[in-house]
Amino acid sequence: QVQLVESGGGLVQAGGSLRLSCTASGRTFSSYVMGWFRQAPGKEREFAAAISWSGANTNYADSVKGRFTISRDNAKNTVYLQMNSLKPEDTAVYYCATGRVLVLAEWGYDNWGQGTQVTVSS
Repeated sequence: QVQLVESGGGLVQAGGSLRLSCTASGRTFSSYVMGWFRQAPGKEREFAAAISWSGANTNYADSVKGRFTISRDNAKNTVYLQMNSLKPEDTAVYYCATGRVLVLAEWGYDNWGQGTQVTVSS
């Protein structure tokens, strides 16, 4: 089973940027679709972005499109989420996950990290 560890969260002012990282253990990272999800207080976890195993294909939730960029470095077993123009409504715990299909729903992902907190102040 792949172990995932997220990092890079923190407190930032509205309009600022953060880059999240998710590093995976194991030698099969490059075979997985990778996704980022987020869960705001009192809300269900929602899809944010996903990237295919090669990095050639990406998908974004409408709420982050144009502001967030997902990328990966298979040599480093790491997937990134560059978040720009952050808004208070982006405040959430951000989770990375491995999947087999590039889908926008939780059912497509099986291994999950513990999450990293992102807080955007107004």
